[in-house]
Amino acid sequence: MLLEIIHETHYSYDPNVEIAQHFAHLKPASMDTQQVLNTEIQINPKPAWYEENLDNYGNVCTFFSLQNRHSQLSINAKSLIETNSNIGPGPEPGDTPPWEAVREYFRYHSNNQWDAASEFLFTSPFIALRPEFAEFARANFTSSRPILEAAIDLTQRIYGEFHYVSKSTDIGTPALEALHKREGVCQDFAHILIASLRSIGLPAKYISGYILTNPPPGQARLIGGDASHAWASVYVPSIDSNGQLSAGMWCDLDPTNNRWGYSSPGEDYVHLAQGRDYADVSPVRGVIHGSADHILDVAVTVRPAD
Repeated sequence: MLLEIIHETHYSYDPNVEIAQHFAHLKPASMDTQQVLNTEIQINPKPAWYEENLDNYGNVCTFFSLQNRHSQLSINAKSLIETNSNIGPGPEPGDTPPWEAVREYFRYHSNNQWDAASEFLFTSPFIALRPEFAEFARANFTSSRPILEAAIDLTQRIYGEFHYVSKSTDIGTPALEALHKREGVCQDFAHILIASLRSIGLPAKYISGYILTNPPPGQARLIGGDASHAWASVYVPSIDSNGQLSAGMWCDLDPTNNRWGYSSPGEDYVHLAQGRDYADVSPVRGVIHGSADHILDVAVTVRPAD
């Protein structure tokens, strides 16, 4: 599938900004599930300094600095992505290791083999390990249940029990509050799922990106009417014939749309960035000097390239 992504961000400042430094995650990277054919960012006013690099999670990071006074800032990212679903199949959910075995695999023991997924076990800026999340997860993670089977059921449970309510939360809303309210947006649902998995000792990470949405029958696709998307991913170790665990693979879980799949929930998804939670992948953040207030407008378009 060939998809065009347009992500437009516009800031209006009052009074003017004197100096600004910004850090962005707006360029996707090529991986097994997608090939980046073209990606670019246009910034106005033109920055005095601009550079790109990859962070520890493999995300493309853009840093730029503005040294002149300005009242407006536009950041327009445009990408052409070819996605695919021809990913080597992983084990069936019922054939994955018992979740307790995975928990024990990641517990510290002397002479244990280190697994890079261990980094996604702990508290992070937007995710706290709480008994409330562990209790929420245990309804699905019953004794000896295969980890992926239980994780998919938990994903489906969030999809069925929680209500998607636009603007009901913001970035400052704690995941625990969204859990109690049983409502939120995709970011909240991803954080709740990750917090629930980590609170019972299982590695889980946060993924930001986009999903192709289809307009209602008879209506045209709206330009700028889409939004960024977020979902989670759980780590599933491999298991050999002797029942021993070793390095495995990630399986993506989208509780907002009840979708899952190894490496990606589907070819209509575009992976933008990954990390411990939203703090590691925020589209744009920065430090400004000289402005007391600002207005932010964001418009996202996801459409077939043809």
